[in-house]
Amino acid sequence: MASNVFHIGGDLTVRRLGFGAMRLPTEPGPAREASLAVARRAVELGVTLIDTAHLYGGGANEELLAEALYPYADGLLITTKVGVARSGPSSEWRLDGRPDVLRLQVEHALRRLRVDRLELLQLHRIDPEVPLTDQLGALRELQSEGKIGRIGLSEVTVAELDEARQIIDVVSVQNRYSLVDREHEPVLAACEAADIAFLPWRPVAGAASGATAEIAAVAAELGAAPAQVSLAWLLDHSPVILPIPGTARIDHLEENVAAERLRLTPAHRERLDRLPQHP
Repeated sequence: MASNVFHIGGDLTVRRLGFGAMRLPTEPGPAREASLAVARRAVELGVTLIDTAHLYGGGANEELLAEALYPYADGLLITTKVGVARSGPSSEWRLDGRPDVLRLQVEHALRRLRVDRLELLQLHRIDPEVPLTDQLGALRELQSEGKIGRIGLSEVTVAELDEARQIIDVVSVQNRYSLVDREHEPVLAACEAADIAFLPWRPVAGAASGATAEIAAVAAELGAAPAQVSLAWLLDHSPVILPIPGTARIDHLEENVAAERLRLTPAHRERLDRLPQHP
């Protein structure tokens, strides 16, 4: 049976089933109060990995998490991402991996999250218009300054991961991946070979609604929800997978966290492994 914990970079221990904060509303009012309650409940349930990003509200999501959870519980990792900014003539969101932009977003994240060091910082996307050595070099400098503990990537190919590993020590990769969307299986295999954490986003795509009949059938046989089956499959599929399902509802959060205890039989795994893929 696979372990329920993973050591990111070999020394940062987290429970493998995390929480993605992207869906939490941040505007003032009842929705924000509900978001604060969800974040706090996640930690009460033992979640130790929470994912956010500068892109999520231009830092508003980071501020929300700090309001909900600061001072942070021992062992809680809030990881954030940089590299997408409002820039250009119309100030639309776009990839921006210029070193000064990355540095500024890291400084803002430190302030918003109320920490002196980001234990795990991920590059949200590689900017094709900026040399990779410049982008990762900027993060490596911030790491040497003590403002970043470890560096990860998001939405990369195997070739990009290999290139990045020539420049920095990559400890995590965050790519789109789920039971019914395994386009990045080669990237997962590369991460597994190097003991790099693989954080799938949209981890229950195609399952939360029970749209996939076979997932729904397995769920019914196990007395579980389709999303729980999808998360259990991910946890079972590779020891480096750290799913980060997101929700703005406490009941969905509790259901997701309970998936950690769901056990699939070999027959169930075989049926799920054969599912058609829908990227």
